[in-house]
Amino acid sequence: MLKTQYRTHTCGELRASHAGKTVTLAGWVHRRRDQGGLVFLDLRDRYGFTQVRVSAEDSSTAHAAAAKCRPEFVVQVEGEVRARPKDAKNPKLATGDIEISARAITVLSESPTPPFEIAGGTEISDEVRGKHRPLDLRRPEMQEKLLLRHTMNKVVRAFFEEREFAEIETPVLAKPTPEGARDYLVPSRLQNGKFYALPQSPQVYKQILMCAGFDRYYQIARCFRDEDLRAHRQPEFTQLDVEMAFVGEEEILKLQEELIVRLLAEAAREPIKVSLPLPRLTYDDAMLRFGSDKPDMRFGLEIKDVSELVRKGEFKVFHAGTVRGLCVPEGGAMSRAEIDALQPAAAEFGAKGLAWMKVGGPGGHSGPVAKFFPGPELPKALGAKENDLLLFVADKDPVVVAKSLGAVRLAVAQARALIPADKHVALLVTDFPLFEPGETPGSWICTRHPFTMPKAEHLKYLGTDPGQVRCQAYDAVLDGVELGSGSIRIHRRDVQMQVFRILGLSEEEIHHRFSFLFEALTYGAPPHGGFAWGLDRFAMLLSGATSIREVIAFPKTAKAVDLMADSPATVEKAQLDELGIQLKG
Repeated sequence: MLKTQYRTHTCGELRASHAGKTVTLAGWVHRRRDQGGLVFLDLRDRYGFTQVRVSAEDSSTAHAAAAKCRPEFVVQVEGEVRARPKDAKNPKLATGDIEISARAITVLSESPTPPFEIAGGTEISDEVRGKHRPLDLRRPEMQEKLLLRHTMNKVVRAFFEEREFAEIETPVLAKPTPEGARDYLVPSRLQNGKFYALPQSPQVYKQILMCAGFDRYYQIARCFRDEDLRAHRQPEFTQLDVEMAFVGEEEILKLQEELIVRLLAEAAREPIKVSLPLPRLTYDDAMLRFGSDKPDMRFGLEIKDVSELVRKGEFKVFHAGTVRGLCVPEGGAMSRAEIDALQPAAAEFGAKGLAWMKVGGPGGHSGPVAKFFPGPELPKALGAKENDLLLFVADKDPVVVAKSLGAVRLAVAQARALIPADKHVALLVTDFPLFEPGETPGSWICTRHPFTMPKAEHLKYLGTDPGQVRCQAYDAVLDGVELGSGSIRIHRRDVQMQVFRILGLSEEEIHHRFSFLFEALTYGAPPHGGFAWGLDRFAMLLSGATSIREVIAFPKTAKAVDLMADSPATVEKAQLDELGIQLKG
């Protein structure tokens, strides 16, 4: 009961046991049905719905007020709780066994006709929803999603409190560091010509907290990245940030497993059970078998390498480089147009084409490459049977092959409805490469952040072949979406310096950007590591949404615009002058 001067109960609270009581409710008119001398109002608040019965015989003044009410009017209703007749009960509502017989109705606030129906039933464009976000957030399905996020935060805090973690805030006005995306910069008025950066993550600060002796830290942090947006990205997002000292990779992996299980059980709309330990794949194995470092394992369609086998055939395209294939069960029923529709998925990651053949019986195989592989060897290698479809990608670059066929795998699963909606699979991916070649010959860039510790047995490659270095890094994946990543951090000054040098940073750049980190590493840094998860993505998956914009109260568009507040916006010249900024053009 949330009793205030406007209400004694909420709209989702009353039950048959309250029959006979006089109550006061307040909320929005969701629907109104006028039957002449009898008006029914469905009253809505965050907690649910209650039907209000307004009879002219019981109260002419209440009936007159109800007759004027329209959807989205805010009203206060006083009346008696009555049990509904048996044939009028609504089993779809928690309050469906009762209704309020109104004695008095007070209109607290009127509303014009909204630009769309809050009660639903019509399609609403994203532009209209964004512009009228307060109305969009009144819709019960949107409130359910945001309240799920609230529940997630409660579960997270309880989880870490039980494990003696300290919640510590880190700065929002920080120093630019190389995190892999563009920083949002904030000009300093007091230090004219200098800029803060909004944090892409609290990475360096949490490492310093470990050096400061706090041992176990977490934070639900706001982070910012100026990058091109997709369904799973926003310029500002919420990150669960965790760090621990005196731990190894295995302890952190187990912590993530426990947290995933806890959130699925306690924050999901319906509890989801997963078994421990979670499946684990190395990066190399994930790329080989699924063509992705965040594989969706709710369905099969595993990829296999057939490079050696197909070199025996006469199809010269398959003779050089890497060739991998996958088998689509019963895919022989797919039309040429359906198969051709898979080509763009392969091309997105650089494949020059998607080869295919249908597995036949005694009459032989069919398709563009079938004549080159008439025997049973290739279908057998891919575990195929008659009427299955085989898909292949070939390229000199194994990464192109892996990613292209991985995209095809997902496209096939979506086209053939192979992804079960009621199944969830979480896993951990480990042993990532630390470096990959840069744009200029001989240069290297980090695939992770540059504070990631190489595996002990790979430290020797830092000075000889950085491309061989695998690191103590790991990702948490749910249903093919990366929830977040983590690593054991570099706690040795010499190793950190070596990594920065591989990235081409000069001594001057290292000192300018990271002198405070090196000072922390100098005075006794413990071995430490942690992880960071995108809570927006986790909430998206738990709610069944297809975009993280659905679980963020005030999101930005794909062009990073807040349609409701009309931001970003221009500022006065006087303010720019004060900051020492002059705009071009």
